[in-house]
Amino acid sequence: MRIATRRSRLALWQAGHVAELLRQAHPDMTVELVAMTTQGDRVRDRPLADVGGKGLFVKELELAIAEGRADIAVHSMKDVPSELPPGMTIAAVLPRAEPRDAFVSRKYQRLAELPAHARIGTSSPRRQAQLRQLRSDLAVELLRGNVDTRLARLDEGAMDGILLACAGLERLGLAGRITEMLDAESFVPAVGQGVIGVECAAADAEGRAAAAALHDPATALRLAAERAFAERLHGSCHSPIAAHAVLEGEGLRLSAFIGSPDGREAYRDRIEGPSAGAAGLGLALAERMLEAGAAALLDRLRRTAAPTP
Repeated sequence: MRIATRRSRLALWQAGHVAELLRQAHPDMTVELVAMTTQGDRVRDRPLADVGGKGLFVKELELAIAEGRADIAVHSMKDVPSELPPGMTIAAVLPRAEPRDAFVSRKYQRLAELPAHARIGTSSPRRQAQLRQLRSDLAVELLRGNVDTRLARLDEGAMDGILLACAGLERLGLAGRITEMLDAESFVPAVGQGVIGVECAAADAEGRAAAAALHDPATALRLAAERAFAERLHGSCHSPIAAHAVLEGEGLRLSAFIGSPDGREAYRDRIEGPSAGAAGLGLALAERMLEAGAAALLDRLRRTAAPTP
């Protein structure tokens, strides 16, 4: 089983984790990693939204599957667009890790403690919008690169704080760098944050069967609600969109955020219902927020988005 993966330390950890789980589930299987550098990794001087969005991290891995150079690909599900290419499928999702965002600082213990005009780094339009809504007095600056690169920028004193995903820090053994885990209701995580997904060709019965042994149904329910929400919004890569689902017994609660990049316009809402109808809950919440005014905001963002080179 050949696994396509990005070359970043975090991506290699995730692919290696899947490889080990496959070996445990299928003792006779030989597993190898096919590492590659994607366009999203190569372009670091501009926001991802300006060069095609997070999908740049997955397109070349999908191409490797289509061309027969790999059998499956391992992704962070927050990087996977709501609509997959024809002929591709997510064959399995692993149990979700910590989905919340992390505030990381060497000087301050909480995001709320940052003084006015403090410099805080992130590359995510979602994080930027929520930061600016909560703390319009902060100087939010673009911060691209892998986890180690971003931490180095902080350690050099270029920033007073940065925002990263808790899951990535924990997987790399860097949980000790987390200063504060941000509340998922007030600072809504990205769709799919903390979830590792396994993608393969829909027609690849062997690949789908192998991956099925790793699949976590509870995580799949939460992901179905979040991805249905995002897909209905048809947001561009410039659109600050967030959704976070939680299972409570047989029920599911979905919280969501849609905002403008400057944080001046924001919509927050949540919905609850039976977990068996997870995708339907995501669609219903999206419709409700669109009707509340988010449709006009998203339309403006699509029309004013910079064209992709």
